[in-house]
Amino acid sequence: MEITSVNVRKIEKEGSRMKGIASVLLDDSFVVHDIRIIEGDNGLFIAMPSRKTPTGGYRDIAHPINPEVRSMFEEAIIKEYENTEDEEEAEEDTEAAGEEEVEEEDE
Repeated sequence: MEITSVNVRKIEKEGSRMKGIASVLLDDSFVVHDIRIIEGDNGLFIAMPSRKTPTGGYRDIAHPINPEVRSMFEEAIIKEYENTEDEEEAEEDTEAAGEEEVEEEDE
């Protein structure tokens, strides 16, 4: 099994430990949506999609069945999350540089 694509949508909600939502495409043929990216006490981790049970608990809808696959998911998702942050920062740097050029032209 190969992870062929990871999409991350960052979420910035004040007071929330949830930092984003991810979708993972497997072998270009099966996708898992709504994987939550959570800020824990020891860093980021993922929580698989789940639903609330009638008793008030939660049950995973889809999840890895061994630690190796869970680690593969977590590493790919967190890497994409970190790259998404870097891309946004790069865009801000590019915009700031463009504003500086405009200011220089005005002088």
